[in-house]
Amino acid sequence: MSKKIIEASGFSLAKGKELKGDDYFAIKVYDAITIAVVCDGVGSAEYGDEAAKRTTHFLINSLKNRPTSWSMEKSIRHFIDNINQILYKESMVDYGREELLTTLTLVVIEGNRLYGANVGDSRIYLFRDGELTQLSEDHSMNEEGMENVLTAAIGLKEDVTPYYFENNLQAKDRILLCSDGLYNELGDDLLQQSIHMNASFLVKKASKKLKDNLPDDTTAVLLEIKELDKRIYYKQSNLLVWQNYKEGDIIDGYLLKKSLIQNNRTWVCEKRGQEYVIKFAPAEVIDDEIELDLFVKEIWMAKRLKAGFFPKVAIPKNRTHRYYIMTLVQGVSLKEYTQKKPLSVDLGVELGIFLLKMSQYLIKQDLIHGDIKPENIMVYRSKKEKISFKMVDFGSITEAYSNVTRAGTPSYLAPERFRQSPVNEQTEIYAIGVTLYEAMTQKLPFGEIEPFQTPSFDKNVKEPSKINSKIPEWFNFVILRAVEPHTERRYQNYSEMQYEITHPQKVKPYFYDSTSFFKRHEMIIYKIGFILMTALNLVQFLN
Repeated sequence: MSKKIIEASGFSLAKGKELKGDDYFAIKVYDAITIAVVCDGVGSAEYGDEAAKRTTHFLINSLKNRPTSWSMEKSIRHFIDNINQILYKESMVDYGREELLTTLTLVVIEGNRLYGANVGDSRIYLFRDGELTQLSEDHSMNEEGMENVLTAAIGLKEDVTPYYFENNLQAKDRILLCSDGLYNELGDDLLQQSIHMNASFLVKKASKKLKDNLPDDTTAVLLEIKELDKRIYYKQSNLLVWQNYKEGDIIDGYLLKKSLIQNNRTWVCEKRGQEYVIKFAPAEVIDDEIELDLFVKEIWMAKRLKAGFFPKVAIPKNRTHRYYIMTLVQGVSLKEYTQKKPLSVDLGVELGIFLLKMSQYLIKQDLIHGDIKPENIMVYRSKKEKISFKMVDFGSITEAYSNVTRAGTPSYLAPERFRQSPVNEQTEIYAIGVTLYEAMTQKLPFGEIEPFQTPSFDKNVKEPSKINSKIPEWFNFVILRAVEPHTERRYQNYSEMQYEITHPQKVKPYFYDSTSFFKRHEMIIYKIGFILMTALNLVQFLN
């Protein structure tokens, strides 16, 4: 679930006047999965805080990278058993007794399904339709006066049996994970009254109740389901996928007229006299669940991106095949538009602003395009006959910092992408720079890069103004800084590049390390020379 579908908050306070407690929590909202963990390090154990932190990180990382063939239940039980054995055996070897002890609450949200487990007396609650329900099971003594004595904890014994549960989610559900420090002080009634706020409010309410002198470390993590994940609906739909689509086929009333891509999966189509673009799922989705997930993600991304940077997208309710519909942009790709001559400087500046604004729109939703290149940009005339741009590819859009593969087109990948760095603002800025360089010069800064090639970025890029003399010096500097292989010299974020491209007089000169002193200070040298010549002429005149 994305951060637009799920809203998460977490907060922790140490007991009394302590600066640091034994509790630890983490929340990770990835594109397809959300994981939240709260651990309460057992105070009587010397290294409870370490156990809490290690358990949290171990489970987050393990569940994120779990084997795709494993069920979620198997994954959760297996990884809890793993970290329990690690901590127990390490305690026995290093201390001869149980010193790495912590309670555990864990929830995983995948699609519209909630998976949870707990060990110890930290709790998981679900708030739905005005009612608060405890989903977890306390592992503590039932005898009066012994309620705080744990019967199970991570690291306490060589084997552990977590309490495990699953539930379907509904829109507006709230899931609360908390240590006993929270529910002991607030109780179920106050928790129910206050759960519409965030985690910080809950913990501070408990602290305020005790005049900011909590008797125990207190932690809360709150997850709010803003809406259900539509990708589940898109994926589960019983839809046809043909191996081949051909001209003249009629799919749900859409007449296929012209294939736009060689694989015959994207077509210009017509329905009731109106032309559209129809994109079918690749044939591989029939047997490959990963390919199906990718196409479902593409549809989901395309449907939610409602901005003028992209064509409008529709998913017909009564479709019988797996596809989506886009408005037809009457134009040509930027690649085709610049085949005969480079883009003019004015259009080059407009293209740069368009790509930066589009990228800023995406990053506000924690998204990255991932495949900016001339083939994915359409050039068309607007209703006012002005040359404009549209980004027409949705398949590569992903969450920022989530993708560490070489997905994308090699010639436009930032150097760090070849070293397994994730996509981020700087990698997108590089792709924007390469696109501008190519559009203005009809060449690539580092030449054509083939798939699976590991290129070298050691040589200096030829200045675009030396290929196209119409490029002004300031724009030359902007493009060079955008395609800089070293991240410390490249623009750090979109706004920095956009400021310079819209304020030519403010653009800072860009030089390679090998640039001569004269070239770097050319204007100053000319000014000094001019002053000296003027002074010399004046002296000669006076004599």
